Amino acid sequence: MLALSNKWVPLLTGQPETGMGFQIASVYLVDGQRFDRVFIEGGYITKIGESHKIPFKEEEIARIAVNHGK
Repeated sequence: MLALSNKWVPLLTGQPETGMGFQIASVYLVDGQRFDRVFIEGGYITKIGESHKIPFKEEEIARIAVNHGK
């Protein structure tokens, strides 16, 4: 699980939920990597796809795009 700082609050609260209490997004890192099906719940990245291993730190995130897994 990875806690997100208040930096991301305006973005995440400005987007609709994918389901009750969570959003699914793509996360883009500063090195160009992209992770899809990232689950965000209550300000935490909880899993990527079915994996609970989060292979990056918050400071590596360049952009989060809430897309509901589409």
